[in-house]
Amino acid sequence: MKPKATKPGPATKRVLIVDDHPMTRDGLVHLIDREADLEVAWQAETASQALDVVAKHQPGLVLVDITLPDKSGIDLIKDIHALRPGVPILIISMHDESLYAERALRAGAHGYISKQEGGTRLLVAIRQVLSGQIYVSEKTSARIIQTFSGRTRAHASPSIAQLSDREFEVFQLIGQGLSTQDLADRIHISPKTVETHRVNIKTKLGLATASELIAYAARWTQSESGGAGAA
Repeated sequence: MKPKATKPGPATKRVLIVDDHPMTRDGLVHLIDREADLEVAWQAETASQALDVVAKHQPGLVLVDITLPDKSGIDLIKDIHALRPGVPILIISMHDESLYAERALRAGAHGYISKQEGGTRLLVAIRQVLSGQIYVSEKTSARIIQTFSGRTRAHASPSIAQLSDREFEVFQLIGQGLSTQDLADRIHISPKTVETHRVNIKTKLGLATASELIAYAARWTQSESGGAGAA
């Protein structure tokens, strides 16, 4: 174990962890605090708590889970980026990188890593993000390069990837069984706006009815939960 300074020095990066699972946070603290130049200074279970920290302090790095109880991780990234544009943000999640990584980068994150990668790889990702680089898996990096080079046909067929960030969030909540009113309350928009998003989602996914949308969203959410465990 590397020696840890009793007080943070100028080179020590103070880290904020945002994750609603205590065991995950404890594991990250154990891993990060072993590094001589890193220190977990704050922990948050919700996006609201995280924003309170960011408003009052200047973290050297923010580690964010995609799934939070009060707001999507994507929206939290946007909020942090608006408050502290220079703060590096690394997403740590069990969710499918192919669906979330590009959204996270567009929102202002500097990297995306799966919780399945393990501690050694996570430290590599942290170092890369702190050095000013972007961190994603090789597979995602290749796909992004292909997209920007025009070698892949964007939206060749109906796909969840076509949904905007807000539409994607609405789609996820539909899959969780939320009613229009509950969904509107959850993400602080009007029921009428929810219905507009529903119509747009159906169009983009090639679905004809509300029942088809609910069934499709429920199947997708169930498959994600099965693959993501307790993310």
